[in-house]
Amino acid sequence: MNIKTILFSSAIVALAGCCNLQKCCYDCKDPVVGNWGLKLPYDGMSAGSMIVERDAEGKASALVLWRWASPTPVKNLVINGDEFSFDHPWKFKVEGKVNGNKLEAKVTNNDGTDAGKLTGWRNPPVCSKVSTKDAKFGEKIDLLKDGLDGWKSMNPESKFAWKFKDGVLSNNLGRKPDGKWNHGGANLMTKRCDFYDFKLEYDVRVPKDSNSGVYLRGRYEIQTIDSYGKKVDCHNMAAYYGRVTPSVAAEKPAGEWQHVSVVLYKRHLTVVLNGKTIIDNAPVVGVTGGAIDANEFVPGPLYLQGDHSDADYKNMYLYPVIN
Repeated sequence: MNIKTILFSSAIVALAGCCNLQKCCYDCKDPVVGNWGLKLPYDGMSAGSMIVERDAEGKASALVLWRWASPTPVKNLVINGDEFSFDHPWKFKVEGKVNGNKLEAKVTNNDGTDAGKLTGWRNPPVCSKVSTKDAKFGEKIDLLKDGLDGWKSMNPESKFAWKFKDGVLSNNLGRKPDGKWNHGGANLMTKRCDFYDFKLEYDVRVPKDSNSGVYLRGRYEIQTIDSYGKKVDCHNMAAYYGRVTPSVAAEKPAGEWQHVSVVLYKRHLTVVLNGKTIIDNAPVVGVTGGAIDANEFVPGPLYLQGDHSDADYKNMYLYPVIN
């Protein structure tokens, strides 16, 4: 049995107390409601998610993540039994049908042209009894011990602007004459892809107006950005990108080293930035834009976003969860 099989089996066992994956863990009279992982109809960047809910009056709403950016409320949501449709603000329509814990849908552009088909699966509910404080950790893994040898480009066709010197891993895209950042650099991924639940510690330094990110398991972005002095927002430094807004602004000014500590444990997330807890045991409800895929119950790599701007990382240590 390989390490991925072991970790996947452990994840399923951990979920068993909250939801039996083999049974109907939803309202069978209202089957569209739920948290869905999606495989979108694209060769690359095909991860998506859809969370369908009803309010106290029974009105349905859907929050959809489509490849990148943030989850977006959809328009004109219609649910009729096991069928649904909605209009996405990015100018296409989705029409689909649910069959138990799976769904299929077609995507149509606003001009009527076919944009392909997507498939989806129902994610079980997040267990409310879990606390990241209960996590126990194994031995430290130094992710920068071997410099760039432990990492690889995710986009071989893109400019590789990463360098490692004196313990610091740096992305060096540089700026254009107008001061804006050069784009199009390669994202950087660990060669190891067997990380599941863990604590991750790292120091990060960002120049003014920079934008990068650290992807846990390759699926959940912990934002890296110059947001000093800004109002708290789900896109600020160390936020669970587009999903959870930090409870307090704890950023330092651009150019200063900042320390981030992240615990990912049984679909819950705690983030400490510069010694202040900014996200406390938040449920992990879905992948973020740029995820490698939407398969949330298998191990994955860490990856660093390198296509937006410069950023520096050092002292990057991972402690695997052992319970």
